[in-house]
Amino acid sequence: MRAKHVMTRQVHSVAADSSVYDAAQVLLNAGISAAPVVDADGTLIGIVSEADLMYRAEIGTVPGKSWLQRLLADDAVLARDYIRSHSHRVADVMTKNVVTAEERASLGEI
Repeated sequence: MRAKHVMTRQVHSVAADSSVYDAAQVLLNAGISAAPVVDADGTLIGIVSEADLMYRAEIGTVPGKSWLQRLLADDAVLARDYIRSHSHRVADVMTKNVVTAEERASLGEI
């Protein structure tokens, strides 16, 4: 069996410059838990999932860090976490390292 036999062909994607709110609406309306993120040319650049949208400052779902986590975290990690929880753009909250497979790939390869 190959990827083409189990993959979804009608894919709902989200533009990188879309708002987090719009991305959430796409997921909700399509009944899906994640969507590919594409740039202006339609090139895949990431994926946005419910998990990426879950920790939001405006709805009070950002998990707190313990004093030890804050002490040990470097500035880059703290900055990244802040941007992810406060940003309004999909490009800032999406997962960038997307795993893809060719449609001819076997299920064992996937």
